[in-house]
Amino acid sequence: MRQSSVNKIVLAYSGGLDTSVILQWLKERYGAEVITFTADIGQGEEVAEAKAKALATGASQAYAIDLKREFVTEFVFPVLRSGAVYEGYYLLGTSFARPLIAKQMVEIALQEGADAVAHGATGKGNDQVRFELAAYAIRPTIRVIAPWREWDLKGREDCIAYAQERGIPVPVTKEKPYSMDANLFHISYEGGILEDPWAAPPKGMWRLTVDPEAAPDQPELVEIDFEAGNPVAINGLRLDPVALLTHANQLAGRHGVGRVDLVENRFVGMKSRGCYETPGGTLLYHAHKAVESLTLDRQVMQLRDELAPRYASMVYNGFWYAPEREALQRLLDDVQQRVTGTARLKLYKGSLMVVGRKSPYSLYRQDVVTFEEDSVYNQADAEGFIKLNALRLRIASQLLTPAVSS
Repeated sequence: MRQSSVNKIVLAYSGGLDTSVILQWLKERYGAEVITFTADIGQGEEVAEAKAKALATGASQAYAIDLKREFVTEFVFPVLRSGAVYEGYYLLGTSFARPLIAKQMVEIALQEGADAVAHGATGKGNDQVRFELAAYAIRPTIRVIAPWREWDLKGREDCIAYAQERGIPVPVTKEKPYSMDANLFHISYEGGILEDPWAAPPKGMWRLTVDPEAAPDQPELVEIDFEAGNPVAINGLRLDPVALLTHANQLAGRHGVGRVDLVENRFVGMKSRGCYETPGGTLLYHAHKAVESLTLDRQVMQLRDELAPRYASMVYNGFWYAPEREALQRLLDDVQQRVTGTARLKLYKGSLMVVGRKSPYSLYRQDVVTFEEDSVYNQADAEGFIKLNALRLRIASQLLTPAVSS
């Protein structure tokens, strides 16, 4: 049934199965003009292909906007500075890409006088929440259309059939049904065979990393320089943020570093199996922690480590533009002011090991920690320190010990 209340829609468009079908479905269902928007956040040739495909399959206009620098400086690096990892493994590459896409999509809608924005996220996943929370935070009155919550297509098999009936070319086939989402930070894989948590990922699936077994037989040493928590150079070569992340991906990828296969807890309440490929991000994350180990005060680091999982949940659940995430970002960025220095790491066949770190703001004092003779630490002081810390333990033990009668 045609919906006549919408005349112009801006669709977040990747050119994949879902959005390819959605473009035609929006035109049929709403009788509206559809403008597509493809964010270039590092997918490569897919961006130009998506723009051409959108115009060829019915879009009145097709935007393809280079957002790579903003993606790295305003999303990748802030999350890196926070130390956030979701559920111990996931470096959040898809999670923090969505609010940037949503922001630009809303800006195009305002520019074009569109009545609504639309996305291809399903009603089961996290991305619907991320897109829509971001859109409403930026423009509270925006209308959001989520076809997966409206149409009668039941799954990707129906989408493939719908596309074939209308002559819409799609990259997903019944033989290779898993979906991918790529950006400069990572690639995520889900669906199809990956829905079985016991099934190993297909060997030819990974795109950014070589199989660790086929990686070079010799390890490679890499040095990463940081300033105020941000990576600025690799092996002494200072690089633009986009070039730096690209180079980090290449270095770690050729050694098979950065593959993760996990079952995670979605915000909507279900468990989901996903595979993530984050070579450069994995390298930068561990290098960053190595410099922090020298430069952060113990109690400050413990506080940061308590807050980082909460930050990760905020980002994962779509609250990028929420006041609590922004306030926490300011605190964590303040903590990072002296996280300046260099980490040296060894890459070898899927593994990564920190083998050195240095900083002009290092709190590490060799003259204090040495096992050799020193003149700055009185070892006898430790006796009182231990007895004070043991006081509550001794009192509790005495209460539990029966009194001895004389």
